[in-house]
Amino acid sequence: MVRQLALNGTLLMSRFNVKKVAVLGAGVMGAQIAAHLVNVKVPVILFDLPAKEGSKSGIAERAIANLKKLKPSPIGVADDVELIQPANYEEHMKLLKGCDLVIEAIAERMDWKLDLYHKIAPFVAKHALLASNTSGLSITKLSEALPDAIKPRFCGIHFFNPPRYMQLVELINTPTTQAEVLDQLEAFVTSTLGKGVVRAHDTPNFIANRIGIAGMLATMKEVENFGLSFDVVDDLTGKKLGRASSGTFRTADVVGLDTMAHVVKTLQDNLSLETDPFYGSFGTPPVLAKLIELGNLGQKTKKGFYKKVGRDIFQFELDSEDYIPAGGKADEVYGRMLKKPAAERLKLLRNAEGKEGQFLWAILRNSFHYAAVHLQSIADCARDVDQAMRWGFGMKQGPFELWQEAGWLEVARMVQEDIDAGKALCKAPLPQWVFEGPVADAGGVHTGNGSWSPAQNKFVPRRVLPVYERQLFPEKLLGETDLPDWQTAGTTIAETRALRTWTLDGKILIASIKNKMHAISPEVMEGLMEAVDTAESDFDGMVIWSGDAPFSVGADLEATMPAFVIGGADAIESIEQELQNLMLRLRYAQVPVVSAIHGLALGGGCEMAVYSARRVAHMESYIGLVEVGVGLVPGAGGLTYIARRAAENAATSTGKDLLPFLTEGFTAAAMAKVGTSALESRKLGYLLDSDIVVAHKDEVLFVAINEAKAMAAGGWRAPHKRSFPVAGRSGQATIKGSLVNMRDGGFISEFDQHIAGLIANVVCGGDVDAGTLVDEAYLMSLERKAFCHLIAHPKTHERILGMLNTGKPVRN
Repeated sequence: MVRQLALNGTLLMSRFNVKKVAVLGAGVMGAQIAAHLVNVKVPVILFDLPAKEGSKSGIAERAIANLKKLKPSPIGVADDVELIQPANYEEHMKLLKGCDLVIEAIAERMDWKLDLYHKIAPFVAKHALLASNTSGLSITKLSEALPDAIKPRFCGIHFFNPPRYMQLVELINTPTTQAEVLDQLEAFVTSTLGKGVVRAHDTPNFIANRIGIAGMLATMKEVENFGLSFDVVDDLTGKKLGRASSGTFRTADVVGLDTMAHVVKTLQDNLSLETDPFYGSFGTPPVLAKLIELGNLGQKTKKGFYKKVGRDIFQFELDSEDYIPAGGKADEVYGRMLKKPAAERLKLLRNAEGKEGQFLWAILRNSFHYAAVHLQSIADCARDVDQAMRWGFGMKQGPFELWQEAGWLEVARMVQEDIDAGKALCKAPLPQWVFEGPVADAGGVHTGNGSWSPAQNKFVPRRVLPVYERQLFPEKLLGETDLPDWQTAGTTIAETRALRTWTLDGKILIASIKNKMHAISPEVMEGLMEAVDTAESDFDGMVIWSGDAPFSVGADLEATMPAFVIGGADAIESIEQELQNLMLRLRYAQVPVVSAIHGLALGGGCEMAVYSARRVAHMESYIGLVEVGVGLVPGAGGLTYIARRAAENAATSTGKDLLPFLTEGFTAAAMAKVGTSALESRKLGYLLDSDIVVAHKDEVLFVAINEAKAMAAGGWRAPHKRSFPVAGRSGQATIKGSLVNMRDGGFISEFDQHIAGLIANVVCGGDVDAGTLVDEAYLMSLERKAFCHLIAHPKTHERILGMLNTGKPVRN
């Protein structure tokens, strides 16, 4: 049984309790680490040097205020930056004694860090952990400045920028770090901060930056060799290659060219030809050196490899030291090649006649070569390298995964042939373990027995820590056949091509949508109705969870449009009523229904969530009613929910006016506003204070199952069906008056005004007096009427076709 220990409720978490954290250094990384700690409700103190003028904590105070201006936002709810406590080293050192974890994140200067350690050592609590957020300095050398009493509790902790969004955190020990300290910190970073932890050796730039920056340098070198432009390279090395959509040069701009140069310098200063045979390719590229000389540091200075002028994008040209128009794309033939199966893809690229194909093969060959040569020195096993590149550089696959998928020995032969022919970056041969022994026999480095460790000369399994028992279906690498697959795990109760219902423990039924993007089709509706029946008769509760993100992008437009073509508005009204009936069935089910949300919960997906008894949401979930984007109104009960919640909230107030409680929900629906985090979705009303926000995506199912169990054990009962008051005609008039002003001011189109007016009609209860009591069925009938009116509208058809063709909303 999958993770039976966890499901039986006997899971023992680490006793290390982080009640408060101190972050030393209010620079870009320090302030954003502090912001993420606030996101997950960990109290934090942000330290910096005393300011020379004004408040002694002015540096930290300004850094905290600046967090609100950053994009993407490092904070889930902007006002929460006020929860970060500013401090300075002159007045507040005693505050360190109340902290369980101290994270040093000052500038990458060894001398500055060592000096700070001498100052803080007397104030670090006897139980506290101390960690340095260096991106590449020696953790062992840093530890030498610490008293013997602190050394066992010291290690490296390397967050990636931006720390809220980047999943990777590298932990680096020293010879004196206690093993228990790393285990405790790994549990905290994983479950509380929601990160993926990789343990790296104490070598320059650790794992991800060592592989990633070396790869970026190699890519820039190959760009020079093949004479390609930055825009074409980014087109080739982005999503088409299974990497971050920003590609190579846009990624460098986001990271910051000064930051990249610093990481490069760490390689240059701490390695040599004797310690790294690729050292000759670590020279600072001329174009990078020139941009830094000009002060063009990327996104932070609004120009680097690229700059934006209005809506136009320009790219830097080294010869003229000026910017020229960008927007070039790679030859489509290579896009088609990159969609082929891995083995065919690599052979096509290697044999390509065009320079773009040769370039792609060169950078892939270089990545295989570098990772294999350095695996033993930088990581415990190949798993750490591939996870680091997935989580730290946004790769769909790590280098070893792609190599293994394409055919281990065949790719190894091709790489070695290029090395022997002098086409590679250096002459170092691939290690012997690549061609002979267990890896060659297994066809790769990842197996059901673990991942290859050259140092141990065997496949090593994943670390066994209590925190990982919360991850019932952890993200797995190609070849890790020992890890469970949620699509086949447990006991299947019923399954169609659209929905699987299953259980892990016989107590909680899990419903998993199988459609593309987990869209809600008529077949899904039917299956969920049957699932509720089954849960009520045979289980204690039900969880809606569909494995990989998204939770659900809503109703299946492609499945419903044929019904409209054949049966017109009547057919659509019938489908909408079935969808509404499903939502009410979930709300009034006689067992608790919990929606386990990861990724997008849009339109009908949002409605399915709000009609559940409880929601468990990954923090980076995006929830909202977005039907306006396709020229429709929420039609599965979303507007009814907004009206009901307004009435419920107003009932707790002494005032009688419903409109103030309705405004935010109406605005969110009329503007298709999406909560950009679970925290913001709570402010929009799509999540309630009673709902649970989970930091780690792979823990959502575990928490949801246990929440359903707890609700059942607590005697949970479905709510009573009640009537509630609505804002009526007067509420509508107020809202519609503001819509006229917005239209006249050019903020919305006439069609937007029309849709918003229909939304106002529904949430205010139609043509009734203010305070009139209505029920959900009445409001849902208004929703259906508005929805069916719009589905026949030509401008709605334009929006739907635009969304289906481009994936982007059309404003008409």
